[in-house]
Amino acid sequence: MRAIVLTRPREVEVVRDWPEPDLGPGEVLVAMRAVGLCGSDLSVYDGHRTTPRLPWVMGHEGGGEIVAVGPDVTDRRPGQRVVIEPNYGCFDCAACRDGFTSACTRRLSVGMNIPGLLAERVAVPARYAWPVPPAVSDEAFACVEPLTVARAAVRRSGVGAGDACLVVGAGSQGLFVCQSLLAAGARAHVTEPHEGRAALAERLGARRIAPEDVRDFPVVFDTVGIPAAWETSVRAVATGGTIVMIGMGAEPVPMSTMDLTKRHLVVRGSLIYDHPHDFAEAVAALADGPLAGGALAPTRVLHTEATPAGAVGAFARARTAPGKSWINLTGRQGVWDG
Repeated sequence: MRAIVLTRPREVEVVRDWPEPDLGPGEVLVAMRAVGLCGSDLSVYDGHRTTPRLPWVMGHEGGGEIVAVGPDVTDRRPGQRVVIEPNYGCFDCAACRDGFTSACTRRLSVGMNIPGLLAERVAVPARYAWPVPPAVSDEAFACVEPLTVARAAVRRSGVGAGDACLVVGAGSQGLFVCQSLLAAGARAHVTEPHEGRAALAERLGARRIAPEDVRDFPVVFDTVGIPAAWETSVRAVATGGTIVMIGMGAEPVPMSTMDLTKRHLVVRGSLIYDHPHDFAEAVAALADGPLAGGALAPTRVLHTEATPAGAVGAFARARTAPGKSWINLTGRQGVWDG
């Protein structure tokens, strides 16, 4: 079996004799068709986020077609196209029992602490392989997971129809937040220094706004997570408003408790999503809900497509390319060879 593996920081290879995955009880074997790249993958690629071992299969955003089912699997079947929810809760800790699986301290994260999706075939728990209808394209497999992250953040924010919101950063995650806000009937504004990304956000329906003009937004979504973006977010949020933090960084950001208190601000962290409802609702929205086809189709943010042989270039371009970078694993003739 072939796989795309990290052999050392910033070095990726296509390996042709990677071991086939073991298919256990309750699991399905998925022939992968598309995998997206995001900031978390780049942290692994750079070596900033350590992996259990090297070489290592990366990738956590994607899907494909079920080719086999393990013992005891009765609700999935070969031939189904599925998107993979790549964060597995333990279902035993207090957070999981409360339905807060994103806070599970024993969570298994595909591509981070268990092997990833950039391989011809992967074994995943059946409950985390979500069937999708034919109308959802293979390319959309690269978008569903980050779309679910965005929709969960919007859900947690309490934003309603007609609310004016600011999205700080129009990388792929910021674009999905814009789409999710627009689908919820909110008014999405965006600030982004990269011209190509800002233009793409505008084409999706968001209104571009200059950093010096941001002010008095009831809800601000910070998708960047660095001090410069945080300063914009704090300046932009209205008194009594909420900053929803999606982007993550290790560097501390400044804010006085006096400012926080006198302005009655709420700072809400939003990490991934909660199983099972967030992923189920995202898939439903793509199938026949507000994100099905038309102007809000998530594949409109797809930008850089690469074959497995072009994976090294795909990781490099993902840092600056407008939209979503992804790797095509459809298995058509020659796709693994360039």
